[in-house]
Amino acid sequence: MFDRRAFFQDTIGRLLHKAVQRAEQRVAPKRWFRPPGAAPEVAFVAACTRCGDCIDVCPVHAILKTPASGGGFAAGTPYIDPTVRACIACADMPCAAACETGALTVPENVNGRGIWADVRMGVLELDPQRCITFQGAACGVCARACPIGEAALALDERGQPVLKPEACVGCGVCVTACVTSPSSLKLRLV
Repeated sequence: MFDRRAFFQDTIGRLLHKAVQRAEQRVAPKRWFRPPGAAPEVAFVAACTRCGDCIDVCPVHAILKTPASGGGFAAGTPYIDPTVRACIACADMPCAAACETGALTVPENVNGRGIWADVRMGVLELDPQRCITFQGAACGVCARACPIGEAALALDERGQPVLKPEACVGCGVCVTACVTSPSSLKLRLV
């Protein structure tokens, strides 16, 4: 009897969780790159008081305030535009530490993997048609600029970028460092 009850509770719990996720995606789709440690979009928008504390402590001023026009419910919340100024993946994540509401939280350092281990602000994509290393030119600026290092972005034996999504945090440093215009690298929302 107990195993059956636990089975039904677990099954119903997972179904409800998926239903809530789908409803959130329809009601409030993520349209902004959020600072590291951001709660899921609906929870983030609800918890954020628009105080600007995270903006004030960002050492590179990568965090901006969502404009009132076009921001909807998210107006005034912090976001990052990785094409303009990237997050530099600070070791101590001061933006999340400054948030008193839980909209941003510093992730736990689980098993010594570091606070950035499970952070995904965006998903990195490479356009080989634009990247000069695929046309025979030497470069590697993106890999040298990556604050996460070879675990996230490395160069192969030909000197071409190799993306490693399992470690990439989606900070955008490589996007802004890229020498091509527009950048050969781009981030898309998670």
